Formats: sequence, C-alpha cells, structure tokens
Amino acid sequence: MVIKTVEFVKSSEKWQSCPEPNRPEYAFIGRSNVGKSSLINAMMNRKDLAKTSQTPGKTQLINHFIVNDEWFLTDLPGYGYAKVSKSQRKDFEKLITNYILNRKNLVNLFVLVDSRHSPQKIDLEFMEWCGESGVPFSIVFTKSDKLKPGAITKNVEAYQNELLKSWEELPPCFITSAEKKVGGDQILEMIVQTNMDLVKNKVKFD
Repeated sequence: MVIKTVEFVKSSEKWQSCPEPNRPEYAFIGRSNVGKSSLINAMMNRKDLAKTSQTPGKTQLINHFIVNDEWFLTDLPGYGYAKVSKSQRKDFEKLITNYILNRKNLVNLFVLVDSRHSPQKIDLEFMEWCGESGVPFSIVFTKSDKLKPGAITKNVEAYQNELLKSWEELPPCFITSAEKKVGGDQILEMIVQTNMDLVKNKVKFD
C-alpha cells in the first residue's frame, strides 16, 4: 500500500463521539510503552503522527486518522497502566471496551505485544476477552530489532502455544520493528486485502 495521505480526524473521550462509521476501521492497542505510537508512525512514514512518550499512558483518548481517504486508523489508549490510579484505570478500560464492542465499522483490532517478553497474563487475558466477544484481532509483536531471530521465534511460539490451550485456530501474527521499519508493510497488505474483500462482498459502512 502506498500511503498518499494521512489526516488526523479527531480525538474522542467516548466512543459515541467518534467520527461517523462510514469507512472500514483498523484499531491498534497494547500495553503502555509497547511501542504502538512508534509503529504507527513508521507504517505511515510520519515522524510525529501518533505522539510518542517515555511516560506510559500518553494516549488517553481515542485518536482517529483517515488514510488515503479510504479507511480509519485508530490509535487506542493502552491497557494495564502502571502509573495511574485505579479509578483512571477503570475509566480507560471502560472507554476501550465500549469502543471495541460498539464501533460497528471496526474490521480488525491489532493487539501489540512486546516481543522481548514471555507471554504476559494481561495480554493473554485481553486476547481471550476479544475471542469471547467475537472481536477479530491480530497479534503484532513489536521491537523485534531488540532480539536475535531465534529469541523472537521462541517468544512468538510461546504465545501461540499458550493460545492453543484454549483456541482451535490462531489469529494472524506479525513481527515488527518500528526502528528498522519491519513488518509494517505486511500489516498494510492485510488491510488492503481486507478492504478489497469488503468491496467484493459489497459490505457498506453508512
């Protein structure tokens, strides 16, 4: 996919305030400091489209962008903040779950996990919730440049083995590095193919 235009649309404090659901939408989510903003910027060939920060929890709103005037890219708040109050954490969780469950044009949720770590309980629980809720999602392993190929393969397989304990079929997986600009093209290729399938099947978002 050639990224011709990327435009910021709006930031929303609640799902009801999001833009009109008139285009296919692809959302990105993960634990704070997983490298979500960096990956989005790398994919879109922009330096500061999504705001990056050393402070976890920078994204606290639902941020919508429109790509090539064809589809929405949505930057969601992270889950599992370590440095916010319990009440703030509950507010974020409510915002995220309400968006995911009610946004009717959401085609796929890209769940980002840090490839450097073994399977984390909070990530597995979130994926399990997505599955139980019927939410289509893909797993995006970030920061692959920080590991040797063998270590990445080991950690990816560890996640897959954990999921296979309760899943019959694995979701799509992508291995990425914002630093090296690896994997982003594969994600964009999936989006292109999905959008083509939506057109072929005459799926409309009004």
